[in-house]
Parts: sequence; structure tokens; C-alpha cells
Amino acid sequence: MDSELTVREIMDREYVGVTESDELVETVELLLEEDKETAVVLHGSEHVGVVTERNILSTLVDGPDPSEATVGDVMSEHVPTVSPETTVSAAADQLSTQSARRLVVTNGSEPEGVLTQNDLLVGRNYPTEQDTTSTASGEVLAEETIGGAGTATTPPAEEGFEDQGICEVCGTLTRDLTSFNGQLLCADCREM
Repeated sequence: MDSELTVREIMDREYVGVTESDELVETVELLLEEDKETAVVLHGSEHVGVVTERNILSTLVDGPDPSEATVGDVMSEHVPTVSPETTVSAAADQLSTQSARRLVVTNGSEPEGVLTQNDLLVGRNYPTEQDTTSTASGEVLAEETIGGAGTATTPPAEEGFEDQGICEVCGTLTRDLTSFNGQLLCADCREM
């Protein structure tokens, strides 16, 4: 039995859904109210894009006027997707190779949730069947290998992205994390 976690087990099922015609300011208010960084743009039940914090910030700098802009004016149409049955390690590989910060989890064309780099980081710390051992008292303990940055990780099964973590400041997926003032930081953020 394959005991590796799947995307379905760690994805955020509660995503913000908007349409292309929604006003940008109302979408920002909804994102703030729901404490989300991304809204999935829907046409019916099919996803057609995303609006991220970065899209919103770009609008403030480059236009159009946010008070007149719609979601369709600022959304990213390229939406990397992943199946809910994809393994966590395969999803991490996909995020890394596509230089993406999130994947829309879809079953066909209908979104089921959103998977972020942070979700993957949390998912890597879930013990699986192969990561556990029994003590003399029968208690099950997770075996953890501590990476160079002080993060709990599982040993990589093969050469890949399993030994990476996410910087808590900029959100970059990297192998070079160091604990600094209670946060795990990449080399660029430590230099600031």
C-alpha cells in the first residue's frame, strides 16, 4: 500500500471564487475578509484564471485604476493545475518546475481547492506509515530527519525537491533555509 500523502489530504478546500466581471476592489475586500491570498476566477463551474496578491499590487503600480478595474483586467490566465490524487512530492516538483506559488486542484475542469507552497511544507511534516516506528510501549513515533535548516523532513526517496522548504518571508521554495529570529529564511531574506 502506498502511504505517501496526496494533494487531496493537504489542499485548502475553501477557496475564494470570483468571476471576470467582479469589481477588483470588492474582490480585494473578500480576500481580506476570508484571509486568503488567491481568488480562483470561474466561468460557470470552470476555472479560467486566478487573482493573486501580486496581480493586485501590479495594478496599483501599473494600472488600470483599481476603483474601475475588474477581475478580468488583472487576473492571470495561466493556471497550473493538479489532480487531487497527485502525491505531495509530485506536486512539489510541479510547483518548482513551473516556478509557481500555487496550484489549482481540479477534478476535470472544476476546481476543488488550492494548493500552496505553505500547504506542501505543512504536508511534509505529516507522518505516514513508512515514517513511523513503534516504541517498546507500543506508542507510535514519527521518525524525522532534521535538515540543515532545522526543518523536519523525510529522507528523499530519489533525487528531487523533497529536501526543500519555504522561506517564511518571501515564500520561495529553497534548500537553503536558516532559522533567524524565530523564522526560517532563505539567503536573500537573511541579507536584508
